Amino acid sequence: MKYGVILIALIIGLSACTNKTTQPDQENIQLVKNYIKAVEHLDFEAMAAYLDDDYLGMGPSYGDSINKTDAVANWSWSVEYLYEKITYNRSRFAAVTIPDGDNAGHWVANWAELTITYKDGMGEATIWANTNYLVKNGKIVRSLTFYNEADVLRQIGYKIVPDGDI
Repeated sequence: MKYGVILIALIIGLSACTNKTTQPDQENIQLVKNYIKAVEHLDFEAMAAYLDDDYLGMGPSYGDSINKTDAVANWSWSVEYLYEKITYNRSRFAAVTIPDGDNAGHWVANWAELTITYKDGMGEATIWANTNYLVKNGKIVRSLTFYNEADVLRQIGYKIVPDGDI
């Protein structure tokens, strides 16, 4: 009897420590995974299907923002002229709900190491990127993206020179 009680307590304790996600969290994570697959396949039409009509993308630089129409046009141009391939080498996801305030809602965070291969021999860059997606009614309504733009430019051959050293 004593061992049965200990076993039950152990099972309850371990189950309390597991990372449980709710059905909506799992669905939101899958939505973001599908969006990222569209990014990897350079499929800007599929990407558009995952974005809400009121989508707002922010980053990577402070002050950067883009709406759905411009984001799809930007991806269309990039697929044709800039990117040969985008590969997510490592990618992790977490869902979190912010209950109140300006950023209230269901968010999915993605941390990734990705490699961007550019067209016309421009080279490639491997970066750490973090994007947080706000999901509402099965669509991505906002994204916040962070990565080191200067590192990308350095990897494809640009030199960053302070203004006074030109």
